[in-house]
Amino acid sequence: MGTPELISPRSPRVVAARKLAKRSSRVKERRFIAEGPQAVREAVEHRSGGEPTLVELFATVEAAERHTEIVEAARAAGVRFHLASDEVIAELSQTVTPQGLVGVCRFLDSPFDEILAARPRLVAVLAHVRDPGNAGTVLRCADAAGADAVVLTDASVDLYNPKSVRASVGSLFHLPVAVGVPVDQAVAGLRAAGVRIVAADGAGDADLDAELDHGTMGGPTAWVFGNEAWGLPEETRALADAVVRVPIHGKAESLNLATAAAVCLYASARAQRASGGCRSVTSS
Repeated sequence: MGTPELISPRSPRVVAARKLAKRSSRVKERRFIAEGPQAVREAVEHRSGGEPTLVELFATVEAAERHTEIVEAARAAGVRFHLASDEVIAELSQTVTPQGLVGVCRFLDSPFDEILAARPRLVAVLAHVRDPGNAGTVLRCADAAGADAVVLTDASVDLYNPKSVRASVGSLFHLPVAVGVPVDQAVAGLRAAGVRIVAADGAGDADLDAELDHGTMGGPTAWVFGNEAWGLPEETRALADAVVRVPIHGKAESLNLATAAAVCLYASARAQRASGGCRSVTSS
């Protein structure tokens, strides 16, 4: 691969990319950082507005040699590529042990109206979720469960926070995500699209096991998840068609947000794929 062309953290290209660690710069440039081979690989394959989502790639010599397929795909897509020193990658990375690949990507969130027009059947709504790691992990859970979309309300963390992007482990590039939607508008829009609104709350009146037994989870569903520390505000819970708790059968005090989200989303996914659900057994 040759020798690094970027060896100084003070290089203009490095300084410009490093600024994307701040939300204000991300919003101004409509760019964000994705690091590591999994995220960069997904970014190379993704298209935003008909153009490659990945616009610039920095790699150490070792990482470029280890992941030649990613580098070649990026170059074929016309992505600006830089061989960089370990010091430069460390400056751009948000991790203790950088993996040698850092990409600059275009924003890729979807308009909420487009999500509604696609008639979603399973949606995760993140209301008042402030921890970026939790947000990214719930997005990953939604992707794994086959959800059609994720919605982050205006009271939730920035989708493009480096910790959110990293915690999504590439799932950010797999499904539509709307951002900055007021929770009441999110609920009203989804309900008008024929989606049942279910708030996940440890103090919910309904039990998830009972909901499954009663056959109420097979239709289009949007799960509303709140802040891990204090759950959902009463005014948000009041917007839902049902407030459902995940049953605790053992002695654990509670489940963390991402674990509860995985349980809820997979419960809906299974119910929707069962006989009589809104998805066929063979649908993806």
